[in-house]
Amino acid sequence: MNTRENKPVTHYHLTIVAALLSMLGPFTIDTYLPSFPDIELEFAVSRAVLSQTLAIYLVAFAVSTLFWGPLADRIGRKQVILSSLALYIIASAGCAMAENITTFMVWRLLQGLAASGGLIAGRAMIRDAHDTQSAHKAMSQAMLLFALAPAIAPVLGGWLHDYFGWRSVFWFLSGFALLLMLLASLTRETLAKEYRQSFHPLAVIKVYLQAMKKSRFLGLVFSMAFSFAGLFLYIAGAPSVIFDFLGLGSDDFSIQFIPMVAGMMIGAYLSSRLAHRWATQKVAYLGLGIMSFAIILNLLQAIFLSTGIIAVITPLVIYVLGMAMTMPAITILALDCFPDNRGAASSVQGFIQMLTNAAVASIAVPLLHTRQLHFVIGQLVFLLLALLLWFRFVHNTSVK
Repeated sequence: MNTRENKPVTHYHLTIVAALLSMLGPFTIDTYLPSFPDIELEFAVSRAVLSQTLAIYLVAFAVSTLFWGPLADRIGRKQVILSSLALYIIASAGCAMAENITTFMVWRLLQGLAASGGLIAGRAMIRDAHDTQSAHKAMSQAMLLFALAPAIAPVLGGWLHDYFGWRSVFWFLSGFALLLMLLASLTRETLAKEYRQSFHPLAVIKVYLQAMKKSRFLGLVFSMAFSFAGLFLYIAGAPSVIFDFLGLGSDDFSIQFIPMVAGMMIGAYLSSRLAHRWATQKVAYLGLGIMSFAIILNLLQAIFLSTGIIAVITPLVIYVLGMAMTMPAITILALDCFPDNRGAASSVQGFIQMLTNAAVASIAVPLLHTRQLHFVIGQLVFLLLALLLWFRFVHNTSVK
């Protein structure tokens, strides 16, 4: 048991709350994807312009992680969660009432600034309350619940869109954040006062400079970011996959997302089961191997098979399965690089992850969305970068 935890913490409640907090990000991204055509029509903008509302959200999310993490190390995890959720509720209501694309983008930016707080603090809470192997298992269990978000979000968003219009999606997000606030208020703080860190700008900058100098930490974080980018390309580009490649409608996003989520849940379950039997690094190796197989399969189907639901979706499911095995393992390895500043370490993780996602949404998707093969090649490049960094980390595992 980690000596830094407050003993009364209920681990299962903590894991559930952390998982639900992590779902807020995918919900904010995925629920409005089925509404793209209607939003484009109402605001008189193109798909490329509307895609920037996703990029703006992701950039804001990335930058704000650098604030929330050190703050969580100073005032505690719970206060950060409650404060960021209150801000998110206001931002979501603003999106729902926006009258033009400019106002909509401003509120999306505020959503991004707020949404990262719960994710960063929740991840740090899990690591506070567990030893390494237990934290790996808890992180995997949280991912099991988190995995439901990409499946539920576009389906729920499509249903809300069809029955109540696209603005109802953002009223739903506001209500979901309110529910999370109520649940988080019942969670006890995991960071004891004697372990709290300074929030002085110089102290925060010093921690971030240490993170930037630690090759092991950076290798792990960037490897995870590029691994996820291979999936996020298909998430941010889901309108192109569903509408353009497969010729389906706004009610059909479940065809892509439900199988992908099934793969994520299976991968997270396997990672959880292996946590106490295999070394964390070994689990990561297995997940990366599965992802590599998925990329080969995806490339072969894109070149030799005609475009179809099974051909397009099957490799994605396998890729997500491997990724779900890898991410909890790499997350724990990265956080353990800075045991005294897990909030700040989590911030750097979140910053790099979301900045990478923003680049995918704003650059990769607009460049690659015209052809299915282009998406596959993009995914291949991202995984090759992830593998390169991972093996460099393994080679330099003794670097302090």
